[in-house]
Amino acid sequence: MKKILVFGSSNTDMTVKAASLPLPGETVLGGEFTMSPGGKGANQAVAAKRLGGNVSFICKIGRDMFGEDSLRHYREEGIDVSGVLRSDKPSGIALIIVDNGAENSIVVASGANLDIHAADLEASESALRSCDILLLQLEIPVPAVLQAARIANASGATVILNPAPFAALPDEIFRYISLFIPNETELASFSGMPVRDVPTAVAAADVLFAKGVGKMIITMGSKGSLILDGGEPRFIQARRVKAVDTTGAGDTYCGALCVAIAEGKTLPEAAEFASAVSALSVTKMGAQTAMPKRVEAEAFMNQ
Repeated sequence: MKKILVFGSSNTDMTVKAASLPLPGETVLGGEFTMSPGGKGANQAVAAKRLGGNVSFICKIGRDMFGEDSLRHYREEGIDVSGVLRSDKPSGIALIIVDNGAENSIVVASGANLDIHAADLEASESALRSCDILLLQLEIPVPAVLQAARIANASGATVILNPAPFAALPDEIFRYISLFIPNETELASFSGMPVRDVPTAVAAADVLFAKGVGKMIITMGSKGSLILDGGEPRFIQARRVKAVDTTGAGDTYCGALCVAIAEGKTLPEAAEFASAVSALSVTKMGAQTAMPKRVEAEAFMNQ
């Protein structure tokens, strides 16, 4: 199977269930508390591995218990972490509140995730040049994301960027992106145009296609996703489920999409698979704790 390299962030998620999200200055008594590995990069790597992908993960962690626990977890998942980097800064953490409607509020202390420099890219160059698919997000410094995309693109890899959380990007990076996966809000920010529906999404996407982006999937939450790959726009309806926690759903989608592409599926087929797997993930609490294995995903799709 093709090699998937995820280059991104590693956090420890600390999640509290509450009746409602607190307003500024308000204290809300919560219920269940969980602590689990997280971070967009790590989430996407775990999602892809559980679905059968050949996955390597490069991140930067601190020399602390959070970093050690995360590294142990990735190894137990079967992910190749030989390229993981070390920092003297604390490992990243995320504080998450989830309300009864499955909406969430998240604050991230990035720590070691922001301690990625040019020397780290040199150390990671061999892995970047040998992967078939590179999956990137924006919880690590933009210069690192740009350089990783540049190296992988030059070696012929499929470079996939999920631009979350939003950060300003240099126009150069769009020339290296084979597949861009923004949500509606991110697309509006990058294009400078409103995104309200399919026609406005197509118009906004044209701004980024003009900058060199190859293909695009615009995720629209519970509505579904829009595929723009040079042909007629195609909308994939989201599967209807009872959502318990939407944390990590987008990361599950991206990981699943990479696995499907690695297996040779067309982009619409890959999006159908990713949509189903991400819908299944929101029926459980947590990010990585809710990510399904391949047998679970296939059983759900066959219902």
